[in-house]
Amino acid sequence: MDETPVNIEMIRAAATRLSGHARRTPLLSSPFLDQIAGRRLFIKPECLQHTGSFKFRGGWSAVSALDPEIRARGVIAFSSGNHAQGVAHAATLHGVPSVIIMPADAPRLKIDNTRALGAEVVLYDRAGEDRDALGARLAQERGLTLIKPFDEPQVIAGQGTCGLEIAAQAAEADVERADVLVCCGGGGLTSGIALALEAEAPGLRARPCEPQGFDDAARSLVSGQRETNATMAGSICDAILTPSPGELTFPIMHRLCGPGLAVSEDEVLHAMALAFLRLKIVVEPGGAVALAAALFHPDEIEGDDVIAVATGGNVDPEVFARALAQFDA
Repeated sequence: MDETPVNIEMIRAAATRLSGHARRTPLLSSPFLDQIAGRRLFIKPECLQHTGSFKFRGGWSAVSALDPEIRARGVIAFSSGNHAQGVAHAATLHGVPSVIIMPADAPRLKIDNTRALGAEVVLYDRAGEDRDALGARLAQERGLTLIKPFDEPQVIAGQGTCGLEIAAQAAEADVERADVLVCCGGGGLTSGIALALEAEAPGLRARPCEPQGFDDAARSLVSGQRETNATMAGSICDAILTPSPGELTFPIMHRLCGPGLAVSEDEVLHAMALAFLRLKIVVEPGGAVALAAALFHPDEIEGDDVIAVATGGNVDPEVFARALAQFDA
């Protein structure tokens, strides 16, 4: 269970490759949000990262780690949006082609953005088409390298660079012990942050946060084995909907993470509105789950401080307007 192909040396190497390319996002705070949370609350706004989410870290890490000859042939990825944009942008910056396979019902903004970042987007029907078969055919025909969204060592290492920053920034803010709440889908960011914190800030503990009804990571941590969600639809938090934790990510989370938290859609929408009103940042539903947990589940969190990662900001205007209209203060 403890063996993993990812380690702190890989995360530090990814940080070196990302230097000068990824943004070092700040830790934000608001006395108003502290009051709601009942403790000091720090927010790591990865919505301000290139492409609007933390996924650029993993995309750049994976693309930059490829052998130059293999990289030149191009890369391929499956994604509903944020991983797509991260890989597309990283590939374009490296001057290599990218093909992104996206569900036809993905948010239009994410599809358009992925194309604008230089990728060839191939849409598929979630219900009627085999995404994996489509991807395998395209990869074989064109000699493309698949970059998985979370079960890929170099992607996990890239996401772990966010944890290195959190460790350093927490020390600057005199935070020695705290829960670090992370929006969790397949667990690439959560596991990467957990590994970084283990090495650099052992007083900080990563905890996965998910939408209610899609809490496979939380249930998996309880049972000790990878649990699955009954459905892949029905939540506004599209960015973090996965069938189950990853094969590579779950052993890391099981060893290092605290208990998972689950939040309601109303809590997510409220957190989105508060992030805009009090921090002046735009957060998408899937990227607001950790903040919602910090604000509205204080009894499930330990200590005087808490850190929440706002993982992405690629929200459709209608959904964002709904959040602001529903919670205008």
